[in-house]
Amino acid sequence: MGKILVTGADGFIGSHLVEALVRAGHDVRAFVLYNSIGTWGWLDRAPADVQGRFEVFAGDIRDENGVRVATAGCDTVLHLAALIGIPYSYHSPSTYVDTNVKGTLNVLQAARDLGVGRVVHTSTSEVYGTAQYVPIDEDHPLQGQSPYSASKIGADQMALAYYRSFEVPVVVCRPFNTFGPRQSARAVIPSVIGQIAAGQRRLKIGALTPTRDFTYVSDTVAGFMALASCDAAVGEVVNLGTGFEISIGDTVRLIAEVMGAEIELEQDGQRLRPEKSEVNRLCSNRDKALRLAGWQPELAGAEGFRKGLEQTARWFTDPANLAFYKTDLYRV
Repeated sequence: MGKILVTGADGFIGSHLVEALVRAGHDVRAFVLYNSIGTWGWLDRAPADVQGRFEVFAGDIRDENGVRVATAGCDTVLHLAALIGIPYSYHSPSTYVDTNVKGTLNVLQAARDLGVGRVVHTSTSEVYGTAQYVPIDEDHPLQGQSPYSASKIGADQMALAYYRSFEVPVVVCRPFNTFGPRQSARAVIPSVIGQIAAGQRRLKIGALTPTRDFTYVSDTVAGFMALASCDAAVGEVVNLGTGFEISIGDTVRLIAEVMGAEIELEQDGQRLRPEKSEVNRLCSNRDKALRLAGWQPELAGAEGFRKGLEQTARWFTDPANLAFYKTDLYRV
C-alpha cells in the first residue's frame, strides 16, 4: 500500500488502525486534529512498540490546503476523520456538513490531483436508517434519519462520484457499530460499562428495543486493511458487520452479566432520539466483504460478541483508562 495517510488517526478506530498498520510494517502518516496544546488524541497513549514509528501531521480536514499537504507523498489514504455523534448533529448540523462532506471532498480532490493509488472512505451503517429488510446488503436504500447520517450519505456519494467522474480509486467501507477500548462514552456500550465500572448500579440508558450489529474494533481494523489492498473493491461499497443482531436492552443485560453486576435501568430522556430519527433495526449482510476481500470477523455471533464485551470491560475497568471518562455526565 506504499506510504499510508490515516485521517482521524487520533480517534477511536483511527488510533487502533494506526497501531495495526505500524505493527504490520507499513509507513504511516497520522493526520490528527490540530490543537494549541499539541495533543494527538489516543495516539498520545500508543503502546511502546508503536511509539516513534509513525509520522504525525496536525491539521483540520476542513482545510483544503492542509489536506493536500498531508496527502503529498502518500500512496494510500484511509479516510476516517469525521464528526460522528448523532445527538450533537441535532444541535450543530452545519458542522457535520463542513467536516463530513467538505472534508471528504478535500481528501478526494487531493487524491485526484496527486495521483493517490487508493482511497478508502469511511461510511456508516447509519446511512441505511431503520432496516427495510435484513440482513442489510449494500443495495439497501439509504435513509437520512439524522443530520449525521445525511452528511455521511452526502460524503459517500461524493466519494463514488469522484470514482465515476474522475476514476479516483475509491472504496467505500461501511462499518456496522464498531465497539471496543477507547470508544467515546456517547455510545451505549462504553456508557454502560463506564457507569458500572464507576460503581453505579442504577444505570441511565436510552431506548432499549432497537437492535444493532456490533463489530469489535480489531475486526473493523482488519476490514480496512483488507479493503485497502483489494483491487476488486475499487468503486464498490462494502459492509463490515458480523450479521449478529442484538437489542440494546439485551446488550445492557449481557454487559452487566459479564461484569458481575446487579443493575437497575432508568430511562434518560436526553439519551432518546426523536421518534422518527431513531434507527430501530440494523443487521449486516457481510457476504460482499468475504467475496471481494476475504474478510470475516474473528469475534462473530453471540460468543464472539461476549468475548468483545469482556475485552472492552477489562480495558475500561483499568483505573488509568476509566480516568479519561466522566461517567456521571452525558455529553452529546
